[in-house]
Amino acid sequence: MIEYLWKPAFVLYSQTSTQAQAWESKRLQLILEGKSSSVAPGMGRSKTLPKLTPEERKPVDTCARYLLKVIVEKEITSKSG
Repeated sequence: MIEYLWKPAFVLYSQTSTQAQAWESKRLQLILEGKSSSVAPGMGRSKTLPKLTPEERKPVDTCARYLLKVIVEKEITSKSG
């Protein structure tokens, strides 16, 4: 999970930036608190802040899709269990 979060953090912020670490840490905390459903849409909004090319947006999109997949699988599992 963490590797999915670092890639978009480094797209949005410099790899040596404390902002990248704060961005990743906040989203990881939300996921660990069971709030993944708020993280994926927020990532979609984050990618529109800087002027990113479609290629640069790929890690952000990949992470958001992964989180949405996890959310859907969790919902299906909880309904069938």
